[in-house]
Amino acid sequence: MFRYVLASASPRRRELLTQVGIHFQVIKSDIEEIITKVEPDQVVIELSRQKAQDVYNNLAEKENVVVIGADTIVYNDNKILGKPSDEEEAFKMLVELSGKSHYVYTGVTLNINGKAFSFAEKTRVDVCSLTEDEIIEYIKTKEPLDKAGAYAIQGLFAAYIKGIEGDYNNVVGLPVGRLCQELKYREVKY
Repeated sequence: MFRYVLASASPRRRELLTQVGIHFQVIKSDIEEIITKVEPDQVVIELSRQKAQDVYNNLAEKENVVVIGADTIVYNDNKILGKPSDEEEAFKMLVELSGKSHYVYTGVTLNINGKAFSFAEKTRVDVCSLTEDEIIEYIKTKEPLDKAGAYAIQGLFAAYIKGIEGDYNNVVGLPVGRLCQELKYREVKY
């Protein structure tokens, strides 16, 4: 039987893993993220690999273990939107996303007994046009301040989502369907 470790403190990722029946412990990676890639799918894979490897390296028991590293970004107009540093940056991000489509990328690395397997998922998100007042009121909720792209599709921002194409859970932060299929492919039981 494998022991699962989630290399993330994200409550949304914890909820998604629990939802699909994976029992795990959380060990957050505190590694400094270094980006050397340019393409969004490669950026999230690179960051998820760094997190998974960091946690794996610090484990006392390294056998029969699967470390799950993940990183999510919002990609709009050829630029990455991470988590906003403050309310002003959140406002700018939401203005950029208003009335347009953008992409959410999540990279996942499964470090299985020291061997890493990675993939990236991409989902298109269509956002309704937002008024300045709507953006200000949303920012007042504090919800956007710790989210890539300054919004949570599973939260209050759902009111402004026109549609998506792809995996909804990917936008939340972890494409669990693909993750489970990758584990099945590698004959790793959970």
